[in-house]
Amino acid sequence: MSDYNNELHSKRSHWWRIIFIILGAIALLIVLSFMPLEKWSGGRIKDFNLFGDILNIEIPEESDMPGAFVDPCLTEAIEDVKDNREIDTATVADGEKPLIAIQPNREAENIIIEDYTEEGRGLKNLRMALGADRLARIAVIGDSYIEGDILTQDLREMLQRAHGGKGVGYMNMYSEFPGFRRSVRQGGGSGWKEYAANNSHDSKYMGLAQHYYRLSNATSSTYKGVTALANVDNWNRSQFLFISPSDASIDITACGEKTTHNVKGSSDVQCITVDGNTDNFEVSTSSGSVIGLGVWLSDTTGVNVDCMSSRGFSGVTLTKVSRELTAGMSKYIDYDLIILEFGINAMSAKQKNFDSYGKQMCKVVEHVRQCYPNADILLMGIGDRGAKRGSEVHSMSSAPYMVSAQREAARKSRCLFWDTREAMGGEDAIVRWTRDGLANTDYVHLNHKGGRKLAESLFNAIELNLNK
Repeated sequence: MSDYNNELHSKRSHWWRIIFIILGAIALLIVLSFMPLEKWSGGRIKDFNLFGDILNIEIPEESDMPGAFVDPCLTEAIEDVKDNREIDTATVADGEKPLIAIQPNREAENIIIEDYTEEGRGLKNLRMALGADRLARIAVIGDSYIEGDILTQDLREMLQRAHGGKGVGYMNMYSEFPGFRRSVRQGGGSGWKEYAANNSHDSKYMGLAQHYYRLSNATSSTYKGVTALANVDNWNRSQFLFISPSDASIDITACGEKTTHNVKGSSDVQCITVDGNTDNFEVSTSSGSVIGLGVWLSDTTGVNVDCMSSRGFSGVTLTKVSRELTAGMSKYIDYDLIILEFGINAMSAKQKNFDSYGKQMCKVVEHVRQCYPNADILLMGIGDRGAKRGSEVHSMSSAPYMVSAQREAARKSRCLFWDTREAMGGEDAIVRWTRDGLANTDYVHLNHKGGRKLAESLFNAIELNLNK
């Protein structure tokens, strides 16, 4: 009987060992899916994504895709303008508008920045900033296309390698998915309540990031540098911008030291700045009057790139940004180049005329220009987007029409334009990028690998313009 029990125990132990080995292997594959293996190995080992391989996202037929915009704020803005008779009656029911054939603007293999500015100024403000003894700041404002610092993390790295600088720049006070971003380790912040430009908010607190944060409970927001990308493992200047209508107490931890700041109540933008090399920064407060505008982690010279993404936005809510607020913020954080990356959420499959959206973006560019008069403005065209036609996926048929409207908006607004879709390869580019592991299987969004490839094209376009 004893031998039987021993044998039974041995078999059970054997099966448990097998189960543990299987579970361990699955856990290892999950961890490896999130590691930049190609980057760490210098290209010898390719990235892979376990989830991307086993999940098959169903792509809807283009004919079945909804005709309405994803962003309801865009529909509202167009209807408001139509009711006020400020523009023509073009709406989502517009008829097809003929496409004007435009030869891609290339220099060698690079899609160059199209310059519609007065007197062909190009990136004059950015060029002057890079030549001065101070930090040149770039803000990239967009939708889910750049969420998680995709594209912007690599653009930042390339620009900092070329021109110097450290740190990730702008950070929000709280993120529901902090691990998705590879360029910083963000934690805490659950005591902040987020307000965004597309929901109930107080416009006087709405800045370029289109988000601000009110305190609901005592909170601590933490940020730590990482080594996955160059120049973001440490930085020399940490800044917390806020408004506190009443007296407040704010604890700041940086450079290995914790300090308490007792601030006087004011309706003005205030800033706590800590200079000194550090790889971590923490903001703690229990003062309910504090309104967080954001944290900036950077250097005092070189260049930095702020990623300001808002899922589902079409860009039109940027007209809600407060000029008074941005004037106050500019005393501490000003910009030399502002890149607008929008349009995916303004597309509808059944539409071939985006004049209404283009006119809204003209208003956006003008408003952003008034908020930051010292900044160059670059409007990015949409990246290629796929849709199913029969059994195959191709570029959405409305994609070139959206690019055409965006280019026309840049021309009318006298700003810069970069044809993202053409940089990807034009018609059916998203099909090729998905096949090559550069884009997700939704045939819309880029993964980190694709973001790096597109960032290289944008970096080359910026450098070509700077060196004119």
